[in-house]
Amino acid sequence: MARLILFLVLIALAAAGAAWIAEQSGDVALSWHGWRVQTTLPVFVLGLGILAVAAVMVWSILRGLWRAPARVRRARRERRHARGRHAITHGLLAVGHGDSGAARAHAHIAKRHAADDPLALLLHAQTAQLEGDREGAQRAFRAMAERKDTRLLGLHGLFVEAQRADDSRAAVAIAEQALKLSAGAIWASQAVLGYRCAQGDWKGALAILDNNLASGLIDKAAWRRQRGVLLTARALELEHLDRDLSRETIMEAVKLAPTLVPAAALASKYQSEAHQTRRAMRLIEPAWLAEPHPDLADAYAHVKPGDSARQRLVRIETLAAKTPGHIEGALAIARAAIDASEFSRAREALAPFVENPTQRVAMLMAEIERGEHGDTGRARGWMLRAVRARHDPVWTADGYVSDRWRPVSPVSGRLDAFRWQTPLAALPSDKGITVEASTFEEAMLAPPAGEAPREPAEPLTPDASIAPAAQDNSPAPTPPQPAFRARQESARSGPSAIPPVIPIVHAPDDPGVDDEPPTDEFDGPTGPSHSQAGGWRGFLSRWGG
Repeated sequence: MARLILFLVLIALAAAGAAWIAEQSGDVALSWHGWRVQTTLPVFVLGLGILAVAAVMVWSILRGLWRAPARVRRARRERRHARGRHAITHGLLAVGHGDSGAARAHAHIAKRHAADDPLALLLHAQTAQLEGDREGAQRAFRAMAERKDTRLLGLHGLFVEAQRADDSRAAVAIAEQALKLSAGAIWASQAVLGYRCAQGDWKGALAILDNNLASGLIDKAAWRRQRGVLLTARALELEHLDRDLSRETIMEAVKLAPTLVPAAALASKYQSEAHQTRRAMRLIEPAWLAEPHPDLADAYAHVKPGDSARQRLVRIETLAAKTPGHIEGALAIARAAIDASEFSRAREALAPFVENPTQRVAMLMAEIERGEHGDTGRARGWMLRAVRARHDPVWTADGYVSDRWRPVSPVSGRLDAFRWQTPLAALPSDKGITVEASTFEEAMLAPPAGEAPREPAEPLTPDASIAPAAQDNSPAPTPPQPAFRARQESARSGPSAIPPVIPIVHAPDDPGVDDEPPTDEFDGPTGPSHSQAGGWRGFLSRWGG
């Protein structure tokens, strides 16, 4: 709208100027070398305008002719660039859906039309990775690493290729180089952090963690937790080398991560050694509320050296009351009660978990039966159930099961990856949990020949009672029944499914092997010849024949 108004204003001014010039009177005369031109003022102004327009047109034509080659070159370059961009786009799409042939064709077109485009190098690298050409991918990533605009992307590609080649040293060296270029490269930070943790370089790992906080890669809460994890790992390593430094380190760690199980357990141990019983108990209680763990229960039970087993039992009951119904509390009470010879209290604590026990529950029940009554039959029954029982929680990370806590996952290199949980491979399936006897077990448990077969026993289930466990300690105990079903005698029905002789069948185009060795009519006898007997034996044989 503003442009339209301006255009109308300019037209109005031009019309007003033309009208004013037309109203002017007077003549204009030009004399040059005997030439004389005389005209009126309006005609002279009009001629000047026409001459100016003609000059502008001539200048434009000359300027266009002068710039024509450059415009042609620019147009060709733009067309080539457009073709290259088109090839790059469709090549990356082909890489995305796994068409290596189309990706290779588009990569060649992109190299011909847009060789300097960084995306063309990326397309070449990803096409080589898709085809499994590791050397080609490394060449492309090296070319990207030499450019300033794609250096970090090239280093990331080289890092991935080094990981695929299981060259951890090269991968870490590339990650450190990338971290120097950009402190915000999270992949490089995680790689260097995991490597330094694996090497036990806790100071270097703490420096990387502080750098991540300064770069904004992690927030304050994550930094506190991860720093507590690293300090705990350092304190555990120094526990038998420098206990004073280990104590200082673990106290800082438990302030940053009060719910970390190994930090709370080790800090409580040091406070207990310093006879700071109340402080040691206060360190364990928040971690127990967040995640009940047997290490915390053991540290809580022995928080005061010299206490009797009954005093430890009372203390454990206080701790277990903070998380009612939790299996770890029941297991801790049972363990302390067994140590105090309070077998009825241990049995009472494990009663809610006996129907579907875990391995630790079954083993504790076996210990109760053996310690309270000396009943080895019941103890064996519970040990058998422990073999088939559900698994207890363990330290696991990324499918890796460890017998102790670790700060970093050995699979992915993640910090603070281990969790106290049931391993994935031990989770129950949708199949039944009834334990059936195999053919081998039935054969081994079958009665000897001539003895009448026993009645088949019921399948062993976690809910079923076991025969030895049902025995009492009477003077004349009955013989125990087998835990698995006895073999039932079954009559042979029908002939065997496998024929006694398996014929050899040759393929149609296989002449096979002759059953008899080849003979030659010119060969002599290979075995000893049976000559005719002479004398009176030969006469009798010939007469009788």
